[in-house]
Amino acid sequence: MKNVLNSAREKISNGERLNFDEIIALYEENNLLYLAESARLVKERKSGDKVFYTINRHINLTNVCSANCPLCAFQCRSGDKQAFTMELADVEKILRESQGVDGLNEIHIVSALHPDKDFDYYLDVVKLTKKFLPNVRIAAFTPVEIANFAEKSNQTYEKVLTTLKNFGVTNLLGGGAEIFSPRVREIICPKKISADTWLEIMRTAHRLGLKSNASILYGHIETIEERVEHLLKLRELQDETGGFQTMLLFPFQPLNTELGKNFNLQRVGAWEDLKFLAITRLALDNFDNVKSFWVMLTMPIAQLSLAFGADDLGGTIGEEKIIHAAGVATHKNISRDALEKIIRESGYIPAQR
Repeated sequence: MKNVLNSAREKISNGERLNFDEIIALYEENNLLYLAESARLVKERKSGDKVFYTINRHINLTNVCSANCPLCAFQCRSGDKQAFTMELADVEKILRESQGVDGLNEIHIVSALHPDKDFDYYLDVVKLTKKFLPNVRIAAFTPVEIANFAEKSNQTYEKVLTTLKNFGVTNLLGGGAEIFSPRVREIICPKKISADTWLEIMRTAHRLGLKSNASILYGHIETIEERVEHLLKLRELQDETGGFQTMLLFPFQPLNTELGKNFNLQRVGAWEDLKFLAITRLALDNFDNVKSFWVMLTMPIAQLSLAFGADDLGGTIGEEKIIHAAGVATHKNISRDALEKIIRESGYIPAQR
């Protein structure tokens, strides 16, 4: 292991690509301060002294879902007391409110796989967004949702993505990747699309000129090796397409989930969050940006993560329902001034994405 570790350190110093064994060796060494320093240097090669953020608004259209993933606390069945589905009038109300938000530059649309809503419903939401906010970026839908749209409309992934792009979607969201390991997916999200399908939809989106995020869900029943394999699959696709803009790390929130209950899972700690973020920055040498998702991490840990390779704090959000359904106690929004203050305290320059 010592020789592998020495090789990893030498490659980091020279800006060279790490292999699987070297990433594992760095992980097992557990030298948090070394990882922080190394990841911070890589971040500064990519984005200098800037840390990015966006002024955005999240719209979660429904929590009624046919996937019923054990990992999820957000999902409901039709008729459940807490179930909700936005109609176009509800969406319009949010969009009208959003017109008054100074500097708003992104609407973020993601929801569940509603069994009774067809593709036209989602197209109408996109058209409505474009009508009321014509100059705002529309970051909408994950590969899981794209596959659902394709099945419901009997169209190819390419046709669905082309239609969404033509109606105003500018970016695809990176959720639903979870962990690519088939062993894990069979337990945590057995009805979701496969890892290969997720990657194929992203490949198609990138070819059509739609940029996207990528993601990983960690801290549940996966192994460290499975985490690293996931990262390397993302790195491989990025080599091919160059279409990923930002990497997001989602720590699993076990509260209120079937998965958390069945496996007696607890939320991983700050050490693991920061360590894995630094490892991710070092492994994904072809990703320019790594986002620290403050809604999941809490703002103090998200701020600290800027010393561990993160260069994006996400957005102001407005309101978020999916993650908070799992019992996350963070705020649902933050002001632009507060985000900029947090970035400046860390010694970086705020830059609106």
